[in-house]
Amino acid sequence: MNFFLYYILPFIVVLGVLIFFHELGHFLVAKYFNVKILKFSLGFGPRLIGKKIGETDYLISLVPLGGYVKMLGENTEEEQEKLTPEDELRSFGNQHVLKRIFIVAAGPFFNLLLALITFCCFYMIVGNQVVVPEIGQVRENSPAFNAGFLKGDIIVSIGDKTTPAWSDVKRIVERSAGKSLDITVQRADSFLVLRVTPEQSRVKNIFGEDIDAALIGVVSSGRIGVVKVGPLDAVAEGFAKTWEITRLTILTVVKLIQRIVPIETIGGPILIGQMTGHLAKESFISLIPFMAVISINLGILNLLPIPILDGGLIVFLFIELIIGRPLSIKVREKAQKAGLIVLIMLMAFVIFNDVLRLVN
Repeated sequence: MNFFLYYILPFIVVLGVLIFFHELGHFLVAKYFNVKILKFSLGFGPRLIGKKIGETDYLISLVPLGGYVKMLGENTEEEQEKLTPEDELRSFGNQHVLKRIFIVAAGPFFNLLLALITFCCFYMIVGNQVVVPEIGQVRENSPAFNAGFLKGDIIVSIGDKTTPAWSDVKRIVERSAGKSLDITVQRADSFLVLRVTPEQSRVKNIFGEDIDAALIGVVSSGRIGVVKVGPLDAVAEGFAKTWEITRLTILTVVKLIQRIVPIETIGGPILIGQMTGHLAKESFISLIPFMAVISINLGILNLLPIPILDGGLIVFLFIELIIGRPLSIKVREKAQKAGLIVLIMLMAFVIFNDVLRLVN
């Protein structure tokens, strides 16, 4: 029962919300352009339950790893030829190419929009969860050690800038090589101002690359705290966090292609299930920002130019826009089959990685 409550149920809820929002993007923009929607499905494969409302069949299908919106006239040229004049006007294939690009791009865009709304609301209601600026370790003979910093000190401000989070400390220090900094710390019930000069060092970034950064020789305690923010600041934080995760996701994809980040590090549905389970055990509230992060990942990955994904279809549509006619159905079918093979291979690989993590 606990396994279902903490692992299966959170995974289904998180994945279901992400898929629903993605397909809702396609659905709403298609409706806006008066395209006829035949099916709106959460999941693939055989139908489990559903109900037809108006001209659209809303259903939940057996395989939960995805979903789809089936529009009239989007699949084959033969289908286009069988349409009545009334339906032809509402066919996806007969819409202007720019309208079709908007419809296809709406799915990934809605994933990014979901993340933005989630982050903003989370910061408004709960506050911003941050690593507090508490020192967990001081390296011996480092600038901080020589300046008198101690384990347990809380960095309140650097100069005239407050530092409510460890990331604020890191950002200021890394840009201050060779510059003297007056750092205010709270030690027990007293406040001290300690002067320290960061030294230029060679460190590794999150991708394992060597970069230059200024350091003072302290390590965070890793303690998590909540910083309360007002509505406007919550919106600003929401935009900033959405952009940060989006940029990081794109960089990760680029580094994977460049082989800087090992492909063995990527995970799939099993890893997501594990992470949702661990977060649910700590606090169900923690699932909310995690869902936003996964939503951004889903949106960006769907924009990859793999034919079976939204990004691949957008590439086809831009080619059509440039040459003035759609690619032949045979070319598209061959490309989609190749894309499907790539996607299946990638899914098999990430699931294999997930299994290896479980057994190791």
